This record gives sequence, structure tokens and C-alpha cells, in this order.
Amino acid sequence: MPSTRDIIHIDEELCNGCGQCILDCAEGALQLVDGKARLVGEIYCDGLGACLQGCPTGALTIEKRQADAFDEAAVEELLASQGEAPHAEAAPAPAQPFPVAGGCPGHAAMSLSPSAPASASEEDDWPTPSQLGHWPIKLQLLSPQAPFLKGADLILLADCAAASLPDLHRRFLPGRAIALACPKLDDAQAHIDKLAELLATGGMRSLTIVHMEVPCCSGLNHIVDQAMQRSGAKLPVGEMVISRKGGILGKRNLPWSLAA
Repeated sequence: MPSTRDIIHIDEELCNGCGQCILDCAEGALQLVDGKARLVGEIYCDGLGACLQGCPTGALTIEKRQADAFDEAAVEELLASQGEAPHAEAAPAPAQPFPVAGGCPGHAAMSLSPSAPASASEEDDWPTPSQLGHWPIKLQLLSPQAPFLKGADLILLADCAAASLPDLHRRFLPGRAIALACPKLDDAQAHIDKLAELLATGGMRSLTIVHMEVPCCSGLNHIVDQAMQRSGAKLPVGEMVISRKGGILGKRNLPWSLAA
């Protein structure tokens, strides 16, 4: 029977879909639906608010309202169906060397060591060792405080270009930082804001835009132009255009580059 009790409330306007609350909820009462945290069912929420602690936007609060009673047996059945131990203690989060962007554990920034060349027995399966030097790699997830940006040559890489370049790791990644973005499907203004922040405080040495030959992809140039003007940054900026088959069609220094 419904009764007045404490239960979670989710402000969908504030929720950014990071999923941290799902990790923090020992009862499995929350899921991501259409990019937003949602309550699976009132009977699974104990109203204690453990999920509030990690929310980076303040989207979660506890409210007192009419709701079905918390059902511990139903929680155990739910967790069993998900292959989880009922009421397992969450492991403490590992210490982060620098800020986590967006609040999601998968966004934790870290430097990586490029892989050593594959052994002879691995050559046929995976001949090219990874040269990725950091994580995360999406533009919106990069933190201006990330050590790997200091003095870095940053490549702003269109998503499609990353898939088209056959020798991305061998030719483009060694010794460089990268940021992935799509000017057509992503929020361009959000990219301008983020890039301006990185340019103003990230301490990069240079920036190179790598995009596809298709017209929409050149929107990365506009994003960089606006971010450069907003940040007041002074550093060399280059552009490289990639064909659909992965060839380099041309490269140049752009007008706002000191190297032009």
C-alpha cells in the first residue's frame, strides 16, 4: 500500500546521464533510460539517499511523497536477476590523480603508456601497437587540468576521420594529445565553450584540426575559430583534410595561426 515516505526525486533538466547514481545505488533502483537516470520502481528505493553523494549536477534529491513501500525481498530478486550480490558493499573509488570530468568513473582522466611492439606470436592478430597516450579522448570530457595537455601538440580529430585513417596510431598519435568531436551531430556551442576553456588554461603548444573532406566536417574550423577568439590564445593552428578512403588531401596553416 502507498504511504508517505522518503523517496528519490530526479530532476531530468539537471541530469546529464553520467550514471554515477546507478553505481552508488546498492538496491539497483536506478537505470539510464534515453540518457537520463530513472527510478526502476518505487519498491526498490529505500529513500536513504546513497545515490546523492556522487551526482555532479545536483539532479538527485530526497522528497517526501506518497509511494509504494520499500520491498527488500523484491530488491534481492532484482539484484539476483542482474547477477549482483544483494546489498554488496561498494568498493571504494580509486584515488584520481586529477579531476574526473562529468562525474562518471569512465571519464577519469589518466596518462597512458604506448604499447610495446607486438611479439612475433601476436603479429598476425594485432600487428600495430596502441600509441594512445591518455584517456579520455572526447573533447567534452577533457579537463584543462589534465597533465597530458601541458605543452602538448593537440589534434582535434573528427570522429569519422578517426575511423578512416588506416595508420592513425602509427602516424598521428605518437607524442600527441587528441580530442574527438563531430561538428555535425554534436553540440557545436558546447564544443566552442570547452575548447575555449582548454585553450585558455590547458597550456597546449599547438593545435591541428584533422577532418574529413565532406563539407559538414569543416565545421571544426568554425569551432576552433570561435574558441581561439574567445580564449585569446596564441598558438600555431593547422588543418589536415582526409579523404573517405583515408588519404591526406591537403594540409595548411590556418589564418589565425602564428605560423601562417
